[in-house]
Amino acid sequence: MTTARFGDVDLLLREPAEPEPAGALILNHGRGADEHDLFPLLEALDPERRLLGITTGAPIQGMAPGGRHWYIVERIGFPHEETFHASYAALAELLDRTLAERGIDWDRTVLGGFSQGAVMSYAIGLGEGRPTPAGLLAISGFIPKVERFEIEVEEREGLAVQIHHGAADPVIEAGFGRRAAEELRASGLQVEHLETDVGHAIAPESVAAARGFVANRIPTGVSG
Repeated sequence: MTTARFGDVDLLLREPAEPEPAGALILNHGRGADEHDLFPLLEALDPERRLLGITTGAPIQGMAPGGRHWYIVERIGFPHEETFHASYAALAELLDRTLAERGIDWDRTVLGGFSQGAVMSYAIGLGEGRPTPAGLLAISGFIPKVERFEIEVEEREGLAVQIHHGAADPVIEAGFGRRAAEELRASGLQVEHLETDVGHAIAPESVAAARGFVANRIPTGVSG
């Protein structure tokens, strides 16, 4: 991290239409983007604004190709240990605090992200000792393999996970999505795996499928 600097995790909030939201939708951006990148996707996935929308900004800045980063990339599938753990701790603390302040439990929260953001969503949603969310939405990512980090799935049987991946992804190849689906399905999670004819991107059909996933995980009328 010669020129990189580690700061705070930032949040953008999209307020719900009603004072008491049915739950929350959290989206974590990919490498080189920021908290503004997926903000429009909140509207696409929750057009009725039933949910508190949250997009996050990663704490690492000053690295190529610019933007914000969740961890240093040394090898795809295996995030840099020190930077991953620092971001994981900072993101978990801020999200837990924000949801608690708004009176929203994790079982009414869909957690998702793209690329590095999908990696962090797997970590926050499945990490050892973490609360179980209402659903996990992982787009073009992988389950991280990092020293001193373990996922915990035994107590999460039935958790719904929707995995999206571009079949032509040149950055995080589609096999990562397939292996994540196989691993989680074998552990008793309800996994839907969709491959689309794109590269490292979010396909229009993925947005439509994810919209239905969010609506199903936090039905209308669920609150409090």
